[in-house]
Amino acid sequence: MVSEAPSAHPNRETSRQKDFYRIEWAAFLLYKYLYVMIKPGQMYTFLMLSLGLLLSCGAVKQTPGTQTDEQLLTDVKILSSDSYEGRKTGTKGAEMARAYLTGRFKSIGLDSFPQLQGYEQPFSFKTGEKTIEGKNMIGLIAGEKKQVIVISAHYDHIGIIRGQVYNGADDNASGVAALLEIAAYFKKHKPMHTLVFAAFDAEEMGLQGAKAFVANPPVPIQLITLNINMDMISRSDKNELYACGTAKNPFLKKYFHTSVPTPKVILGHDDPKTGRDDWTNQSDHSAFNDKNIPFIYFGVEDHEDYHKATDDYQNIDEAFFIGATKSILEIIDNIDRKRDSQQLIHDNQRMKKQ
Repeated sequence: MVSEAPSAHPNRETSRQKDFYRIEWAAFLLYKYLYVMIKPGQMYTFLMLSLGLLLSCGAVKQTPGTQTDEQLLTDVKILSSDSYEGRKTGTKGAEMARAYLTGRFKSIGLDSFPQLQGYEQPFSFKTGEKTIEGKNMIGLIAGEKKQVIVISAHYDHIGIIRGQVYNGADDNASGVAALLEIAAYFKKHKPMHTLVFAAFDAEEMGLQGAKAFVANPPVPIQLITLNINMDMISRSDKNELYACGTAKNPFLKKYFHTSVPTPKVILGHDDPKTGRDDWTNQSDHSAFNDKNIPFIYFGVEDHEDYHKATDDYQNIDEAFFIGATKSILEIIDNIDRKRDSQQLIHDNQRMKKQ
């Protein structure tokens, strides 16, 4: 279910039939809410969105509880294990993370750019008098069109502090694992857009990897039409996944329908009047926004383990994380194929005639 934040300050079943009834009930509740809250002249648009929610059940076919979900969780578990030493930029842990990502990129079948060193895009930056070397990990799936969507998540975290390993399971092994699952899906289902998968380094040091990417992109920057960024998507006490960026790019709202009943996807945290409640500059998507490239940032609100040594695998919510990844994948697929609620209705009618 997708909804819009009410204000700017918001602090499986195995039976397919049961899944459909659950979604149908959710759409009915959404309709009841909209009937009370939405102006009459706007009702048609929202009714179409509700119907799109029902019809999107088959938009991206996923089988729950299979190897896909197991691989998703395995990726988080490995990347956030103590042996990776918190994946701080410039450390052995970061090098281990790159080796793991190289293996996963290859197993998925991602192409590399000839101008890069395999999948690696090296860059450097200064902190005071010290020069730090970082490396982004970049993979490619060619689409039917030259226009590019960059799907990103940072793989670095903050390392070891006073002898404690800060594993960064939610921040941001979760986003990287989702990126890998989304890449695996599109490798089997050729996209319309060309998709660039970017695991950025040095986000924790000031979005340095993303800044280096947009300064020296492996594709002409004018071909990049959208950035989808994921940063912390594996837990929420409120069962809420936020999508930031549609306030500035409202044309993207029509693609926000998903058959996944949980978590609740909420549009928000992108009003510039709200200070820190505005997430426009809070992660790597900011570098794309600075180049006037539209973006959507998926993330959760801060939790008690944020930037603490307790951000470990055992503290993520596996069901929430699996649902969040599937929701994001459906929304990306909708955008890639320009599948809004109207298109879903058309596709459903065509399928019935076959």
